[in-house]
Amino acid sequence: MLPMPHQPLSVAAVPSQRVPAREDEAGPWHTEAVCRRDEAGLFFAPSKEPTAARLSREEAAKRVCARCPVMVACREHALLQPEPYGVWGGLTAAERRVVLARRRRREVELRKAASEGIAKAG
Repeated sequence: MLPMPHQPLSVAAVPSQRVPAREDEAGPWHTEAVCRRDEAGLFFAPSKEPTAARLSREEAAKRVCARCPVMVACREHALLQPEPYGVWGGLTAAERRVVLARRRRREVELRKAASEGIAKAG
């Protein structure tokens, strides 16, 4: 379910059923997220948003992410879930797809190199 633009991000973007059970002494990573104090509309596109408005909104969301102490944890969450919408950890959905594709290619290359190394040793 997509969040409504008027819902706070704490409710809309970090649904409790999808957050990994990763807690440290300070609690789950998302409790420290700077975006919890901002409107979800900054991080999630309204329907039929013009391109210029989307780019401007995404850049504003990325500026919030840049000052967030849990940006890396947020990004990894969005990549592992994977989150299909919104700006998470300073990346848009399209940027996350690129990161995931690069990771998959790198994993394939590493497996291929490992299997070639085993073949040469044997």
